[in-house]
Amino acid sequence: METCISHSTPMASPTINTDVSQRVQDVVYSMQYFSAISSRDPNAREQALNNLGDLLEQYLDGYGSPLPDSSSGFLQGVDRGSLLQSMLPGFLRLSIDCPLIDVRERFQTFLEQVKERGHNKLKIPQAITVGPCTFIPGNEIIPASTTNDETNSIFLDAFFQNNRLEHASQVMGYHPDYLRTFLATQNFLLREDGPLPYDYRHYIAILAAARHHCTYLVKLHEQEFLLHNGNPDWLKGLDHAPAKLQDLYEINKILAHRPWLITKQHIANLLKGSEPWSLSELMHAIIILTHFHSLCSFIYGCGINPELDLDGFSYQRLSSASDDSSDSGDGCDHRLSNCDTNDISREDASLGVEELMEKMRRLNENSSQLTSEEELIKRFKLVENQNAEITVPSNKKSSPKAEILRYVKESDFSYTDFDSRDTSGGYPIFQARDYSWDDHGFSLSNRLYSDVGNFLDNKFSTAYQLTYYTMGDNREVDTSSFRRAIWNHIHSMYGILHEDYDYSEVEQLLEFNLKAYMKTLTCYPERLQKKDYENVMREFKHSEKVHVNLMLMDARQQAELLYALRALNRYMT
Repeated sequence: METCISHSTPMASPTINTDVSQRVQDVVYSMQYFSAISSRDPNAREQALNNLGDLLEQYLDGYGSPLPDSSSGFLQGVDRGSLLQSMLPGFLRLSIDCPLIDVRERFQTFLEQVKERGHNKLKIPQAITVGPCTFIPGNEIIPASTTNDETNSIFLDAFFQNNRLEHASQVMGYHPDYLRTFLATQNFLLREDGPLPYDYRHYIAILAAARHHCTYLVKLHEQEFLLHNGNPDWLKGLDHAPAKLQDLYEINKILAHRPWLITKQHIANLLKGSEPWSLSELMHAIIILTHFHSLCSFIYGCGINPELDLDGFSYQRLSSASDDSSDSGDGCDHRLSNCDTNDISREDASLGVEELMEKMRRLNENSSQLTSEEELIKRFKLVENQNAEITVPSNKKSSPKAEILRYVKESDFSYTDFDSRDTSGGYPIFQARDYSWDDHGFSLSNRLYSDVGNFLDNKFSTAYQLTYYTMGDNREVDTSSFRRAIWNHIHSMYGILHEDYDYSEVEQLLEFNLKAYMKTLTCYPERLQKKDYENVMREFKHSEKVHVNLMLMDARQQAELLYALRALNRYMT
């Protein structure tokens, strides 16, 4: 096995090409100056806040000349006005989303100073979204300033690790145990020692998110890519990236949409190409791809709003509010609103919590009944056929923009229903007894990329086993059969059969609307609409719906990984 190596991550100032999004460029400069504010050292944070306050005071008092050459780093010779203008979206974000109350209050003060004394010199950013997500009312989301000690501690860890509390992490805050494992896994993949350089890691994240047109993740990791010394020219599109990264295109496309198509030949092509991947590098890349493919499902499933300093703001000059129109955000594409009138729900298909609980109780009572393997496979194929009958509406009005399509080839390539029929067009069922995560995938991933299997296993098991013994307003509820049905149903969409599971439970516990929702969010997440979220699991609390989305995300990632790891294993043996 190859040894994982460490790569330095200097926050240097890249030369940014004019083709790169202006907003991403602005955030890069802001984050470089703000980096000390996300320090765990309160003295370092205080010093950084004082430096920002001094810079702001100097500009508002009329000192607009470039900063003296004695200034350190990338600030040498930078015009104060230009620098402050690029920082203001970051001021807005930190005044609202920062889990540190002292930092949040200081940036609120800074913005008030700009509004009162800016004298039309600066455009003031205004938030165009409220809260971290569209689907859940803001007053029901765990606030960045939560007083719950456990959640606050995790939010602070997220802020210190990522220089921000991302909206997706804040929504996951409903479930602190899961959020802790998610952040640990993502931090390990993107920031800890490993086979791949840091700029490669974030570029691969961009490529993965672009398959599902997820602007939220693409913008976020464009910024991270530049902050870690990435070559800005690569952000012109996949054709401008090194051949080694371009070679990932085929497995990125297949894993995102039809993972059962991956073969050992795909692995061989990467390991023996003109710029060959090592086994450890390829393992790292595959896990990043699957992580961000599945994270797209969570982003769309919760209607995550843009980060405030990326696409979550518009500008307003002090003299007039009319300037908003020319600098406003991109609206529907980035706010994930209901741009399409199509609907995946069926009014007569809703299953109430009481009825669901009664079905779970009966299943638990009859769990000792034995069923032949032939009958279990027959029930699996019935579920497979019913999956194929669920039609997911297209979303023609929300076509991806050029800023996404530059990372995507064959944008029409998407999920098709898994077909195991005995015809020339069918594919063999993936039998979990022959290759499973517990018995095979876990050890192979650890072997090629030390410790990553431990992180993934902890994340998967937390999502699957997480329970508060509640359902809606009911307490002391055993939800294990419901969680098991969700996990195994996601795997069935990818042709994965668990021979020890009775798939009749899927038919009894998952009503039509929920199965349609699951198919959309897992296979076509960019098509999900707010009304789809509202029309499913109607008696569930928002925290319970978020938990379902977490299970969908992790079950999907595990399914992708099983196919990829099996192909790797077949190549190696």
